[in-house]
Amino acid sequence: MSYSAMAPDVWNPDFENDPDSMLSSDQCVIKGQHYFISGLIEIPVIGSEDVFSWGVWVSLSRENFARALEVWNTEGREAEKPYFGWLSTELALYSEGTGNLKTNAHTRPVGRRPFIELEPTDHPLAVEQRTGMTQDRVREIAMEMLHQA
Repeated sequence: MSYSAMAPDVWNPDFENDPDSMLSSDQCVIKGQHYFISGLIEIPVIGSEDVFSWGVWVSLSRENFARALEVWNTEGREAEKPYFGWLSTELALYSEGTGNLKTNAHTRPVGRRPFIELEPTDHPLAVEQRTGMTQDRVREIAMEMLHQA
């Protein structure tokens, strides 16, 4: 019921040797100029209590990234206002590209990844987030992901 990207699309393994770059399971900095956090695009599964999740990366401004790090382990951090960002994960299952969709990253309690809310557009991913997906769609995604592996 979930699939995740290990890094933002712009990450290159060569950055591992760059002292101004870092990649962890939750944050990424590229050349001290580009800042990312990982989060979840959650989609309700119609007719069930299940939620399908895409684990994605979003870019943040330097200021919002610094603030997110400042409160990363702080109880009550979910009271933070959402951070604007750009989706930095291309989900190939969507014929319309998903890179650079507008997002809001909603901080959740310590230990939980941020909830990534897409701008309410007519993009198929944004529509699915708002209206949900069927069990058949979940199976379709699972089959596509299996064939990509």
